[in-house]
Amino acid sequence: MADGRGRKLRAGAPYTDQSSMPAPPKFIVDAMLGSTARKLRILGFDTLYFKDGGDADLEAIGRTERRIILTSDKSLFAHSLRVGNRAILVGGSSDRTRLLSILGQAGPEMVQRSGRLESRCAVCNGELEVLKRSSAAKEKIPPKVLARHRLFFRCTWCSKMYWRGGHWERIRRLSSSLWTKALT
Repeated sequence: MADGRGRKLRAGAPYTDQSSMPAPPKFIVDAMLGSTARKLRILGFDTLYFKDGGDADLEAIGRTERRIILTSDKSLFAHSLRVGNRAILVGGSSDRTRLLSILGQAGPEMVQRSGRLESRCAVCNGELEVLKRSSAAKEKIPPKVLARHRLFFRCTWCSKMYWRGGHWERIRRLSSSLWTKALT
């Protein structure tokens, strides 16, 4: 079987035309949701954490960079919508419930990411590059960690190093539960 462009499809394999998929959403998060901003970055979403400045500045960045404003501030949410920004009023008191709230409101472009773990730097939002052990050995990584892991990630902006330690499994489980809940 072939698609409309003559490409062969495997039986049972879902086909998604990557060129027609919407781009993943980009977010700007207000100061009250810092932990949620880090989780969104780890889940691979381009997320600015806006902790310094006023609401008007946050809204201007949201408008200029076409970012969805995430806030638990009802007045900021209402004003953002009035001035034409895309905004989500985030509910919940834990990161998990806040992330589910965002998933439920952000639209299909967020759900289509289907739990991929293409992380961004949790600290600065930079993109991560993959390093093999030989390259990572030149970085400041504890020898025990270097001996236990083969794959490492370095932020292209701030040079922070990451590896798949115990936190990775917790994040993978969180991601899996979020996408399962969002798709049901």
